[in-house]
Amino acid sequence: MVNPNNCQRHSATPLNTSNHDFSCRVSNQIGLEAAVEATADFLNRAVKPVIVGGPKLRVAKAQRALMELADASGYPIAVMPSGKGLVPEQHPHFIGTYWGAVSTTFCGEIVESADAYVFAGPIFNDYSSVGYSLLIKKEKAVIVEPNRVTVGNGPSFGWVFMADFLSALAKKLKKNETAVENYRRIYVPPGVPLRREEHEALRVNVLFKHIQASQTRHILLFSFSTSMISILSRSISFQDMLDGNSAVIAETGDSWFNCQKLRLPENCGYEFQMQYGSIGWSVGATLGYAQGAKDKRVIACIGDGSFQVTAQDVSTMIRCGQRTIIFLINNGGYTIEVEIHDGPYNVIKNWDYTALINAIHNGEGKCWTAKVRTEDELTEAIATATGAHKDSLCFIEVFVHKDDTSKELLEWGSRVSAANGRPPNPQ
Repeated sequence: MVNPNNCQRHSATPLNTSNHDFSCRVSNQIGLEAAVEATADFLNRAVKPVIVGGPKLRVAKAQRALMELADASGYPIAVMPSGKGLVPEQHPHFIGTYWGAVSTTFCGEIVESADAYVFAGPIFNDYSSVGYSLLIKKEKAVIVEPNRVTVGNGPSFGWVFMADFLSALAKKLKKNETAVENYRRIYVPPGVPLRREEHEALRVNVLFKHIQASQTRHILLFSFSTSMISILSRSISFQDMLDGNSAVIAETGDSWFNCQKLRLPENCGYEFQMQYGSIGWSVGATLGYAQGAKDKRVIACIGDGSFQVTAQDVSTMIRCGQRTIIFLINNGGYTIEVEIHDGPYNVIKNWDYTALINAIHNGEGKCWTAKVRTEDELTEAIATATGAHKDSLCFIEVFVHKDDTSKELLEWGSRVSAANGRPPNPQ
């Protein structure tokens, strides 16, 4: 434990210390007080301020302090896409993911119409800003980094740590629920996927509907014999997939957008890698998460192209006795790349994925695989994965159309494509 008396005190300076490894985590008291005073004055003059949590909340260990601020201020609270899972989504002021043009419905409108916003631990890049198209203004923003606070266009206060700052700021703000009230006035509950036709091919939005909420379903089973055709009916019941003992891993690709729309129960884990957009990262991430958090069952949503990069890690998952559920979304290519820049290189050689996993399994350990092409098959597969094979690694290959994507990917891809294709800066 660090003794505060042995810590060297530093004055607030304009130096960028965000990449340094600090052995002393005690804020400069004078700088902290000045930062809180300047920020409180800035926010208390605002009419409809909001809070947006970013991915650096975790490294700053400031999640609890952020919720103190949300409770004390009454402001609505959103998260940046890579901050999902760091803020409890059951909080009465939680309004969703702020991601510019592809934000949670009604969340983007509330954030971008605010006259002041607190960004706690943000990362702004071409992906998180949807091709640099966010409608936010620096002069309206308080940017809280792990070790620095900047108010509008200045001043900036160094050696002020995020958790200290947010907790101290919570005591200085006037209660203001104007933006929350505005959100509640315009909010309309989300719809559900359109009713399916019998034997209709599975759609991606139907898959995620089942990941979000499990329920008892009444299905028809057709039994064929040489003498007759009998129709049997029964109910399939399975446990909720998402709860406090589960975690979601969202692979780079359309799963980014579909998993963002999942409403996470309390203590449900969530991992999402946006800084580099690394295709294939989730297979290794799933292995590591499941090994480190053995009390949780990991649910990984992985595209076929991504899986081909790092598929061999499933071998270690089986060897370690992990209970992960992998939804392998087979649509025949790199769908996210198609929306950014299409070309023949985005079409991949199809594999027999379940046969590959069965070969890796080789009769050693607990592993179960299934192929699903319809909603009824998906329902049965989920029932098996959460029931009879709840202690096994379950690999469910989901076949969908190559052009079946979320609307958010279509919007995001066109904007990122435009940003990537802009002329070079002459400077």
